[in-house]
Amino acid sequence: MGGERRWRVEESVLVRATPERAYRAISDVRRMGAFSPECVGVWVRRRGPVTLGTRFTGFNRKGPWLWFTDCRVVRADPARDFAFRVTSFGLPIALWGYRFTPEQDGTLVTEYWEDLRTGRKGRPAELLGFFTGTRPEVRHRVNAEGMRATLGRLKAELEG
Repeated sequence: MGGERRWRVEESVLVRATPERAYRAISDVRRMGAFSPECVGVWVRRRGPVTLGTRFTGFNRKGPWLWFTDCRVVRADPARDFAFRVTSFGLPIALWGYRFTPEQDGTLVTEYWEDLRTGRKGRPAELLGFFTGTRPEVRHRVNAEGMRATLGRLKAELEG
């Protein structure tokens, strides 16, 4: 009943803030738990600003399921693009990112996700679905809903 699995999802919102300000809010991954409905906290492995190559651990929760992921920033182009790759126990999971496009009334913030769980006869995707409480064939829908919540919270903070 899950439908066809999708490998990439995007959601966008227009915020009344500069691209620089929106980028700063998102690239401070220590604050991601305040925006994301699934992420409950982040531990960054070093002090200082989050830049290209920064590694961090994300702690996530969905209902009774708790899990962590290892992340590395792979794009850090201030006011334009911020992205990180997610792995768990050495297995590729996803690419999460944000694009910041200047608009007349502010910034179009686009959150994007790409599923990287493609190999090893599908078993990693099934196992990770067990650990996260979300089957691979519906993960794109869960993430799209979470993106809308994340972007809505970001908008509320930047415009509040």
